Amino acid sequence: MEISSQDRGMLRSLAERVAEIAALPEQEEKRELWRRLNQLDAVRPMVHIYQVPWSEIRLAEDESLSIRCQDGFCRSVEWQLRQTIHQWENFPGDMVVEPVFRQEPVLRGDDFGIQVQEDTIPQRGFRSVESSIRSHEYHAQIKDDSDIEKIRIPDITCDEAQTRAQTQVLEDAFDGLLSVVPGVRFGRYNIAPWDRLVQWTGVAEILTDLALRPDYVHALMDRLTTAHEARLDQYAALGLLALNNTNEIVGQGGLGYTDELPGNDFDPEHVGYHDLWGGGMAQIFSAVSPDMHREFALQYEARCLRRFARVYYGCCEPLHLKVDVVREMLPNVRKVSMSPTANHQIGAQAVGNTLVYSAKPNPAYIATDDWQPELVRDELRGILEVTARRGCHVELILKDISTIRCEPRRLTEWSAIAGEVAEAYSR
Repeated sequence: MEISSQDRGMLRSLAERVAEIAALPEQEEKRELWRRLNQLDAVRPMVHIYQVPWSEIRLAEDESLSIRCQDGFCRSVEWQLRQTIHQWENFPGDMVVEPVFRQEPVLRGDDFGIQVQEDTIPQRGFRSVESSIRSHEYHAQIKDDSDIEKIRIPDITCDEAQTRAQTQVLEDAFDGLLSVVPGVRFGRYNIAPWDRLVQWTGVAEILTDLALRPDYVHALMDRLTTAHEARLDQYAALGLLALNNTNEIVGQGGLGYTDELPGNDFDPEHVGYHDLWGGGMAQIFSAVSPDMHREFALQYEARCLRRFARVYYGCCEPLHLKVDVVREMLPNVRKVSMSPTANHQIGAQAVGNTLVYSAKPNPAYIATDDWQPELVRDELRGILEVTARRGCHVELILKDISTIRCEPRRLTEWSAIAGEVAEAYSR
């Protein structure tokens, strides 16, 4: 794999800046705070921001986010580096920058055999910005028992030649600056079968089936879970696992730093799931009862998630009434998501000080016509008053940001406000 000297030079110049940031003393300070949070030690609430509308930021910050490489692979790497630098310089929260570039292997056959068929309506972006946000109407491809076998058990292979070629490009460009660490990223073993299933069945259809055709739903979930288990088995057999007790986002929350991982019997030549964080969620179950959540989601997710040492559970589904069932089904759970629609008083009482309370402030506050920072401050204070003040171990995770109205300063100001409010609740 050959790239131009211009592409190599561009990647190297960006790597130099990332290495400079990674060498700052405050990186170790933030690492230690994340470690303490994840190990349930008394520490101030931590702040993390991701899933931002980069298309809008790129429009406003054209120079710093302009992609200049020509080769497709180099362009993807350049974009990752530019995002890291830009976020650090503008809305860092408690992000940690390491002198590391995580390279995913080139995989074949890592799918379940069904392509999503849908109609979409794009979000009408501000200032004609092309948005990645879409409304989706899925065309059902699985309708009854006869369709269940459409779900394919993955047969994964690693394209070692292509992976090696990409590694060589990166090691050459980053030599002496950043280490290249291979392995599948967390998202590949974030267990979210229901996110996929609704795309193949339709949302209203499958939720109705929970009540009207429970045996059919159980058969579907059993097949899909078996496919997920096979996928995890193959990642391990191919030697594709990499530690994520680092600045990797775990689940739908903050960073994974902890001294509890890997275990005492860690073999760096054979990383196992017992050395890793795992994650799971069933976002579509927001209005499903705790008992049905256990029956149709958690009992299946647990077949995959119990192999991990630590687990982050939840995303956009409010879990304040389901903490007990999550604990029951996932004894290795360490973090539980509390979405913007969760009742934080009930959630805080259920979580106590034995889990990390992963609070999701409402991203709608930075999407309003008029930016009102005091709404953000009031919301964050309200969350922390009933959680951190009562002894919960809290992280504030701003994500799912569909728009900032082409005003990047909103993220900068949100980050600063969150830092100030979190500091007021130091312990």
